[in-house]
Amino acid sequence: MTAQTDFVPLRIAVLTVSDTRTLPEDTSGDYLVHALAEDGHILHERVLLPDDKYRLRAQVSLWIADPHVDGILVTGGTGFTGRDSTPEALLPLLDKEMPGFGELFRMLSYEEIGTSTVQSRAFAGLANATFVFALPGSTSACRTAWERIIRAQLDARTRPCNLAALRPRLKE
Repeated sequence: MTAQTDFVPLRIAVLTVSDTRTLPEDTSGDYLVHALAEDGHILHERVLLPDDKYRLRAQVSLWIADPHVDGILVTGGTGFTGRDSTPEALLPLLDKEMPGFGELFRMLSYEEIGTSTVQSRAFAGLANATFVFALPGSTSACRTAWERIIRAQLDARTRPCNLAALRPRLKE
């Protein structure tokens, strides 16, 4: 297999899950939109929804079904409160889970927030050849996930391997 030497931009959707924020107050979503664009990717769409598992599932299902969407970044709803329902909403949509993402995220997060990281139910997976990343709602958590994990994995030039280079084979 020939190594990828050119950057390939991906189309990425961003979903913020919050019962309290509005788009102007959504610093986590702002960060993700800015970061993905700064790294050369294309924002497909940005949506903010309340923490309602059926509305979350419906929105993410639309993006998963859209052949023009390569990835989805979800921020919020991954904690333990009664309203946190992102994992319950989205895990049933995944064809394959990516357990290493959540494990690595919590390991890196431990360096920043100590044992509080056990309260994060961050996860990732694949649904209909679309990458789905569910992140905590804090801007610092989104920064950790993007800068220390997701950025490199969505860059086809990352060695020894990356998720972006797998895209042509995801529906085999």
